[in-house]
Amino acid sequence: MTRLPLRALGSLTVPAIGYGAMEIAGAYAPSDDEVADRALDAAVDAGCRFVDTSDSYGASERQIGRLLRRRPRDEVQISTKFGLRPPEGEPVHTFRVPWSASTFHVNAEPRLVRGYAEASLRRFGTDWIDLYSPHFPDPEVPIEDTVGAVAELLRAGLVRHIGLSNPTAEHLRRAQTEHPIAAVQVQWSMWHPIEPELLARCTETGVGIVAWAPMGRGFLTATLSEVGEHDYRRNVERLTGANLATNNERFAPVPAIAEGLGITPAQLALAWLLHRSPAVAPIPGSRSPERIRENAAAASVMLDADARAQIDAALAAFVPVGEIS
Repeated sequence: MTRLPLRALGSLTVPAIGYGAMEIAGAYAPSDDEVADRALDAAVDAGCRFVDTSDSYGASERQIGRLLRRRPRDEVQISTKFGLRPPEGEPVHTFRVPWSASTFHVNAEPRLVRGYAEASLRRFGTDWIDLYSPHFPDPEVPIEDTVGAVAELLRAGLVRHIGLSNPTAEHLRRAQTEHPIAAVQVQWSMWHPIEPELLARCTETGVGIVAWAPMGRGFLTATLSEVGEHDYRRNVERLTGANLATNNERFAPVPAIAEGLGITPAQLALAWLLHRSPAVAPIPGSRSPERIRENAAAASVMLDADARAQIDAALAAFVPVGEIS
Protein backbone atom coordinates (compact mmCIF):
# COMPACT_ATOMS: atom_id res chain seq x y z
CA MET A 1 0.00 0.00 0.00
CA THR A 2 1.38 3.41 -0.99
CA ARG A 3 1.90 5.88 1.85
CA LEU A 4 0.68 9.37 1.05
CA PRO A 5 1.59 12.54 2.96
CA LEU A 6 -0.65 13.01 5.98
CA ARG A 7 -3.06 15.76 6.99
CA ALA A 8 -4.47 16.48 10.44
CA LEU A 9 -8.25 16.81 10.56
CA GLY A 10 -8.41 18.02 14.11
CA SER A 11 -7.90 14.90 16.22
CA LEU A 12 -7.92 12.59 13.17
CA THR A 13 -4.90 12.06 10.91
CA VAL A 14 -5.67 11.00 7.34
CA PRO A 15 -3.91 10.74 3.96
CA ALA A 16 -3.69 14.04 2.06
CA ILE A 17 -6.07 12.61 -0.55
CA GLY A 18 -8.96 10.36 0.37
CA TYR A 19 -11.65 8.64 -1.65
CA GLY A 20 -15.27 9.73 -2.11
CA ALA A 21 -17.54 6.72 -2.57
CA MET A 22 -20.62 8.36 -4.07
CA GLU A 23 -19.58 7.36 -7.59
CA ILE A 24 -19.57 3.65 -6.83
CA ALA A 25 -23.22 4.03 -5.83
CA GLY A 26 -24.11 4.81 -9.46
CA ALA A 27 -24.34 8.58 -9.15
CA TYR A 28 -22.58 9.32 -12.44
CA ALA A 29 -23.11 6.06 -14.32
CA PRO A 30 -24.39 2.55 -13.59
CA SER A 31 -22.20 0.68 -11.13
CA ASP A 32 -22.15 -2.73 -9.45
CA ASP A 33 -20.21 -4.64 -6.82
CA GLU A 34 -17.46 -5.69 -9.23
CA VAL A 35 -16.83 -2.08 -10.27
CA ALA A 36 -16.93 -0.98 -6.63
CA ASP A 37 -14.52 -3.71 -5.53
CA ARG A 38 -11.93 -2.68 -8.12
CA ALA A 39 -12.26 1.02 -7.28
CA LEU A 40 -12.07 0.58 -3.51
CA ASP A 41 -9.10 -1.78 -3.67
CA ALA A 42 -7.32 0.66 -6.01
CA ALA A 43 -8.01 3.53 -3.61
CA VAL A 44 -6.56 1.74 -0.59
CA ASP A 45 -3.57 0.42 -2.57
CA ALA A 46 -2.86 3.96 -3.81
CA GLY A 47 -2.87 5.27 -0.24
CA CYS A 48 -6.32 6.91 -0.37
CA ARG A 49 -7.47 4.86 2.59
CA PHE A 50 -9.71 7.58 4.09
CA VAL A 51 -12.98 6.50 2.48
CA ASP A 52 -15.99 8.79 2.72
CA THR A 53 -19.61 7.84 2.13
CA SER A 54 -23.12 8.37 3.48
CA ASP A 55 -26.03 6.18 4.44
CA SER A 56 -27.89 7.90 1.58
CA TYR A 57 -25.35 6.87 -1.10
CA GLY A 58 -27.04 3.80 -2.47
CA ALA A 59 -25.17 0.57 -1.79
CA SER A 60 -21.84 2.20 -0.97
CA GLU A 61 -21.81 1.36 2.75
CA ARG A 62 -22.44 -2.30 1.96
CA GLN A 63 -19.77 -2.19 -0.74
CA ILE A 64 -17.28 -0.71 1.71
CA GLY A 65 -18.24 -3.57 4.03
CA ARG A 66 -17.06 -5.93 1.29
CA LEU A 67 -13.77 -4.03 1.28
CA LEU A 68 -13.40 -4.48 5.03
CA ARG A 69 -13.78 -8.23 4.63
CA ARG A 70 -10.77 -8.17 2.29
CA ARG A 71 -8.62 -5.77 4.30
CA PRO A 72 -7.44 -5.39 7.88
CA ARG A 73 -9.74 -2.90 9.60
CA ASP A 74 -6.87 -0.59 10.50
CA GLU A 75 -5.97 -0.21 6.81
CA VAL A 76 -9.19 1.71 6.13
CA GLN A 77 -10.55 4.87 7.76
CA ILE A 78 -14.31 5.16 7.37
CA SER A 79 -16.15 8.46 7.24
CA THR A 80 -19.90 8.34 6.85
CA LYS A 81 -22.84 10.69 7.21
CA PHE A 82 -26.44 10.40 8.35
CA GLY A 83 -29.81 12.12 8.32
CA LEU A 84 -30.42 12.78 4.61
CA ARG A 85 -33.61 10.89 3.90
CA PRO A 86 -35.42 10.25 0.58
CA PRO A 87 -39.03 11.30 -0.02
CA GLU A 88 -41.67 9.37 1.88
CA GLY A 89 -42.34 5.94 0.43
CA GLU A 90 -38.97 5.53 -1.28
CA PRO A 91 -36.21 3.18 -0.07
CA VAL A 92 -33.40 4.86 1.83
CA HIS A 93 -30.72 3.24 -0.31
CA THR A 94 -32.08 4.05 -3.75
CA PHE A 95 -29.97 6.31 -5.94
CA ARG A 96 -31.97 7.63 -8.85
CA VAL A 97 -31.76 10.22 -11.61
CA PRO A 98 -32.82 12.96 -11.61
CA TRP A 99 -31.43 13.51 -8.13
CA SER A 100 -30.83 16.61 -6.10
CA ALA A 101 -30.63 17.41 -2.43
CA SER A 102 -33.98 19.17 -2.73
CA THR A 103 -35.69 15.81 -3.36
CA PHE A 104 -34.50 14.62 0.05
CA HIS A 105 -35.29 15.89 3.50
CA VAL A 106 -33.07 16.13 6.57
CA ASN A 107 -33.88 14.43 9.84
CA ALA A 108 -31.11 14.60 12.42
CA GLU A 109 -33.24 14.24 15.55
CA PRO A 110 -31.12 13.01 18.48
CA ARG A 111 -33.48 10.08 19.13
CA LEU A 112 -32.68 8.68 15.66
CA VAL A 113 -28.91 9.08 15.62
CA ARG A 114 -27.97 5.82 17.34
CA GLY A 115 -30.25 3.87 15.01
CA TYR A 116 -28.63 5.50 11.98
CA ALA A 117 -25.16 4.60 13.26
CA GLU A 118 -26.05 1.02 14.15
CA ALA A 119 -27.55 0.46 10.69
CA SER A 120 -24.39 1.83 9.05
CA LEU A 121 -22.20 -0.36 11.26
CA ARG A 122 -24.18 -3.44 10.21
CA ARG A 123 -23.69 -2.59 6.54
CA PHE A 124 -19.98 -1.99 7.09
CA GLY A 125 -19.64 -5.10 9.22
CA THR A 126 -17.43 -3.28 11.71
CA ASP A 127 -17.52 -2.08 15.30
CA TRP A 128 -16.68 1.59 14.82
CA ILE A 129 -16.87 4.56 12.46
CA ASP A 130 -13.78 6.75 12.31
CA LEU A 131 -15.57 10.03 11.44
CA TYR A 132 -19.34 10.43 11.81
CA SER A 133 -21.22 13.53 10.64
CA PRO A 134 -24.77 14.77 10.15
CA HIS A 135 -25.11 15.07 6.37
CA PHE A 136 -26.72 18.52 6.65
CA PRO A 137 -27.71 20.60 9.67
CA ASP A 138 -31.35 19.89 10.43
CA PRO A 139 -33.28 23.20 10.35
CA GLU A 140 -35.70 21.78 12.93
CA VAL A 141 -33.05 20.59 15.40
CA PRO A 142 -30.36 22.64 17.17
CA ILE A 143 -26.98 21.45 15.91
CA GLU A 144 -25.81 21.15 19.52
CA ASP A 145 -28.48 18.50 20.14
CA THR A 146 -27.46 16.46 17.11
CA VAL A 147 -23.78 16.66 18.04
CA GLY A 148 -24.64 15.69 21.61
CA ALA A 149 -26.25 12.50 20.32
CA VAL A 150 -23.13 11.70 18.28
CA ALA A 151 -20.98 12.36 21.36
CA GLU A 152 -22.94 9.62 23.15
CA LEU A 153 -21.89 7.22 20.38
CA LEU A 154 -18.28 8.32 20.84
CA ARG A 155 -18.44 7.56 24.54
CA ALA A 156 -19.95 4.15 23.69
CA GLY A 157 -17.05 3.39 21.34
CA LEU A 158 -19.15 3.28 18.15
CA VAL A 159 -17.63 6.51 16.78
CA ARG A 160 -14.07 7.81 17.13
CA HIS A 161 -14.30 11.38 15.83
CA ILE A 162 -17.18 13.80 15.22
CA GLY A 163 -17.61 15.83 12.05
CA LEU A 164 -20.07 18.19 10.43
CA SER A 165 -21.10 18.12 6.79
CA ASN A 166 -22.22 21.23 4.90
CA PRO A 167 -22.27 23.54 7.93
CA THR A 168 -21.93 27.30 8.19
CA ALA A 169 -19.39 28.95 10.46
CA GLU A 170 -22.17 29.54 12.97
CA HIS A 171 -23.16 25.85 12.93
CA LEU A 172 -19.55 24.97 13.68
CA ARG A 173 -19.28 27.49 16.49
CA ARG A 174 -22.44 26.20 18.15
CA ALA A 175 -21.47 22.55 17.66
CA GLN A 176 -18.14 23.19 19.35
CA THR A 177 -19.93 24.30 22.52
CA GLU A 178 -21.21 20.72 22.81
CA HIS A 179 -18.16 18.70 21.75
CA PRO A 180 -14.87 19.16 19.86
CA ILE A 181 -15.31 18.78 16.09
CA ALA A 182 -12.54 17.06 14.14
CA ALA A 183 -13.53 18.12 10.63
CA VAL A 184 -16.12 19.77 8.46
CA GLN A 185 -17.02 18.45 5.03
CA VAL A 186 -17.86 21.08 2.42
CA GLN A 187 -17.75 21.60 -1.31
CA TRP A 188 -14.46 23.32 -2.20
CA SER A 189 -12.73 23.44 -5.55
CA MET A 190 -11.29 25.75 -8.19
CA TRP A 191 -14.80 26.82 -9.16
CA HIS A 192 -16.58 26.62 -5.80
CA PRO A 193 -14.92 28.58 -2.95
CA ILE A 194 -15.29 27.71 0.69
CA GLU A 195 -17.21 30.20 2.84
CA PRO A 196 -14.48 32.58 4.17
CA GLU A 197 -16.00 32.71 7.66
CA LEU A 198 -16.06 28.92 7.86
CA LEU A 199 -12.44 28.64 6.71
CA ALA A 200 -11.42 31.22 9.30
CA ARG A 201 -13.25 29.38 12.08
CA CYS A 202 -11.64 26.07 11.08
CA THR A 203 -8.19 27.66 11.00
CA GLU A 204 -8.64 29.38 14.36
CA THR A 205 -9.92 26.27 16.16
CA GLY A 206 -7.86 23.53 14.48
CA VAL A 207 -10.69 21.90 12.58
CA GLY A 208 -9.84 19.98 9.42
CA ILE A 209 -11.66 20.34 6.09
CA VAL A 210 -12.80 17.41 3.96
CA ALA A 211 -13.33 18.87 0.49
CA TRP A 212 -16.05 17.16 -1.52
CA ALA A 213 -16.38 17.59 -5.29
CA PRO A 214 -12.75 18.84 -5.38
CA MET A 215 -12.72 18.38 -9.16
CA GLY A 216 -16.00 20.17 -9.76
CA ARG A 217 -17.92 16.91 -10.33
CA GLY A 218 -15.49 16.05 -13.11
CA PHE A 219 -15.50 19.40 -14.88
CA LEU A 220 -12.05 20.41 -13.63
CA THR A 221 -10.50 17.32 -15.25
CA ALA A 222 -11.11 19.03 -18.63
CA THR A 223 -12.52 15.75 -19.96
CA LEU A 224 -16.25 16.34 -19.50
CA SER A 225 -17.95 17.04 -22.83
CA GLU A 226 -21.43 15.73 -22.05
CA VAL A 227 -23.47 14.34 -19.17
CA GLY A 228 -25.06 10.92 -19.58
CA GLU A 229 -28.71 10.03 -19.26
CA HIS A 230 -28.23 8.22 -15.94
CA ASP A 231 -25.93 10.84 -14.46
CA TYR A 232 -27.24 12.92 -11.56
CA ARG A 233 -25.13 15.83 -12.82
CA ARG A 234 -27.92 16.45 -15.34
CA ASN A 235 -29.36 18.59 -12.52
CA VAL A 236 -26.31 20.88 -12.34
CA GLU A 237 -26.81 23.94 -14.57
CA ARG A 238 -23.10 24.50 -15.16
CA LEU A 239 -22.73 21.02 -16.63
CA THR A 240 -25.62 20.91 -19.08
CA GLY A 241 -26.13 21.89 -22.71
CA ALA A 242 -24.63 25.14 -23.91
CA ASN A 243 -23.44 26.00 -20.40
CA LEU A 244 -21.01 23.08 -20.37
CA ALA A 245 -19.56 23.98 -23.76
CA THR A 246 -19.16 27.63 -22.75
CA ASN A 247 -17.56 26.73 -19.43
CA ASN A 248 -15.10 24.35 -21.09
CA GLU A 249 -14.06 27.11 -23.48
CA ARG A 250 -13.64 29.68 -20.69
CA PHE A 251 -11.73 27.22 -18.50
CA ALA A 252 -9.22 26.21 -21.21
CA PRO A 253 -6.31 28.35 -19.87
CA VAL A 254 -6.22 26.29 -16.66
CA PRO A 255 -5.65 22.87 -18.29
CA ALA A 256 -3.01 24.59 -20.42
CA ILE A 257 -1.12 25.42 -17.21
CA ALA A 258 -1.32 21.76 -16.15
CA GLU A 259 0.13 20.71 -19.49
CA GLY A 260 3.00 23.15 -19.05
CA LEU A 261 3.72 21.66 -15.62
CA GLY A 262 3.67 18.11 -16.95
CA ILE A 263 0.65 17.03 -14.90
CA THR A 264 -3.01 16.38 -15.66
CA PRO A 265 -5.77 18.94 -15.06
CA ALA A 266 -7.15 16.65 -12.34
CA GLN A 267 -3.81 16.63 -10.56
CA LEU A 268 -3.59 20.40 -10.86
CA ALA A 269 -7.05 20.82 -9.32
CA LEU A 270 -6.14 18.60 -6.37
CA ALA A 271 -2.66 20.06 -5.87
CA TRP A 272 -4.07 23.60 -6.00
CA LEU A 273 -6.53 22.69 -3.26
CA LEU A 274 -3.87 21.05 -1.09
CA HIS A 275 -1.86 24.28 -1.30
CA ARG A 276 -4.80 26.37 -0.05
CA SER A 277 -4.64 25.03 3.50
CA PRO A 278 -2.52 22.50 5.42
CA ALA A 279 -5.73 21.19 7.00
CA VAL A 280 -7.66 20.25 3.84
CA ALA A 281 -8.03 16.67 2.59
CA PRO A 282 -9.92 16.35 -0.72
CA ILE A 283 -11.97 13.22 -1.43
CA PRO A 284 -12.14 12.78 -5.22
CA GLY A 285 -14.18 9.84 -6.43
CA SER A 286 -13.81 7.63 -9.47
CA ARG A 287 -14.79 4.16 -10.66
CA SER A 288 -11.52 3.87 -12.63
CA PRO A 289 -8.42 2.45 -10.86
CA GLU A 290 -6.24 4.36 -13.32
CA ARG A 291 -7.89 7.67 -12.44
CA ILE A 292 -7.69 6.85 -8.72
CA ARG A 293 -3.94 6.31 -8.97
CA GLU A 294 -3.65 9.54 -10.97
CA ASN A 295 -5.51 11.42 -8.24
CA ALA A 296 -3.32 9.95 -5.49
CA ALA A 297 -0.18 11.11 -7.28
CA ALA A 298 -1.38 14.71 -6.91
CA ALA A 299 -0.42 14.54 -3.23
CA SER A 300 3.23 14.77 -4.32
CA VAL A 301 2.80 17.68 -6.76
CA MET A 302 4.53 20.84 -5.58
CA LEU A 303 3.38 24.19 -6.96
CA ASP A 304 5.87 27.02 -6.55
CA ALA A 305 4.85 30.64 -6.03
CA ASP A 306 5.00 31.44 -9.76
CA ALA A 307 2.79 28.47 -10.66
CA ARG A 308 0.26 29.37 -7.97
CA ALA A 309 0.14 32.98 -9.17
CA GLN A 310 -0.40 31.83 -12.76
CA ILE A 311 -3.22 29.50 -11.70
CA ASP A 312 -4.91 32.12 -9.54
CA ALA A 313 -4.80 34.66 -12.37
CA ALA A 314 -6.41 32.19 -14.76
CA LEU A 315 -9.08 31.32 -12.20
CA ALA A 316 -9.81 34.99 -11.54
CA ALA A 317 -10.52 35.45 -15.25
CA PHE A 318 -12.72 32.34 -15.40
CA VAL A 319 -16.40 33.28 -15.02
CA PRO A 320 -18.56 30.14 -15.27
CA VAL A 321 -22.16 30.26 -16.45
CA GLY A 322 -24.97 28.47 -14.65
CA GLU A 323 -25.65 27.65 -11.03
CA ILE A 324 -23.90 24.85 -9.15
CA SER A 325 -25.47 22.90 -6.30
